[in-house]
Amino acid sequence: MTIEQELANVVPHEETVLTIGVFDGVHEGHRYLIEKLIHQAQERDLLSGVVTFHPHPQSVLNPQNQLPYLMSLDDRVEEIRHLGVDLIALLSFTPQVAKLSARQFVTLLRKYLKMRGLVIRDDFALGRGRQGNAEKLAALGKEMRFFVHIVSPFTIDGETVSSTLVRQILTQGNMEKARKLMRHPFSISGKVITGDKRGRALEFPTANLDIGSQQVLPGNGVYASIAHADGEQFASATNIGIRPTFGQGRKTVETYLIDYHRELYGKELKVEFIRKIRDEQRFTSPQELKSQIEKDVEKARKIVDKEMK
Repeated sequence: MTIEQELANVVPHEETVLTIGVFDGVHEGHRYLIEKLIHQAQERDLLSGVVTFHPHPQSVLNPQNQLPYLMSLDDRVEEIRHLGVDLIALLSFTPQVAKLSARQFVTLLRKYLKMRGLVIRDDFALGRGRQGNAEKLAALGKEMRFFVHIVSPFTIDGETVSSTLVRQILTQGNMEKARKLMRHPFSISGKVITGDKRGRALEFPTANLDIGSQQVLPGNGVYASIAHADGEQFASATNIGIRPTFGQGRKTVETYLIDYHRELYGKELKVEFIRKIRDEQRFTSPQELKSQIEKDVEKARKIVDKEMK
């Protein structure tokens, strides 16, 4: 399907004010921009709309440097919808789309989405070679009769909030700061698959999650977490890493659900990360590891019990 076919499927019934971006993670910076978008649209009695892309443009422009996602596509679209926009145009980012000039792209937005205004950050750019910066878009707006409203970057504690910053914070395992930037705990979801059952042998049976290779993960370590299973929430301890006690293995995500006694294989599990308990480490024996897991689980229980009160 071409970009024109995808745009033709949206069909707004009135003129629109739009913003454009990937919006990965729908963090506080994105929320601030979308709030400004909705305000600009309501002030003029127009519809508010978000134009977003999948896959991430960088994965098309630079295939050797795949950018891990903070949030699944479905979750991203749902989160944007919850913010109160009137329409969402999800476009496939292809090599053909990458070749469009800024003029060609906004012409399509004018034609199919009835764009009357564009709300962007001051460092925003679109079109082939990022030629459509704020200055260029403002000039196109005067020529093509749409307004451009420029929004300053949103900062927290002096740092500009961006998806790049959130990824960096997650790599550091700072779940409290990630939550501050995203307004909610960072989470991942995946199907529970069969593992090597080492957790069961240690009397702490874990759910091994099948996580896509493009999903960003917190840094290796043990985390207090909340697991969502069977429509309920459970305190849990989640390990991310290569399990060095048993040799250098592939990276895995394993979650021990506290006080859960049902079968999990084949089920979808969502895990919210609350706080890092410790770094991953190598133990001299399985018994030493089991002793540490007991301590980790108790810490996780206390952290999550306080969180869920």
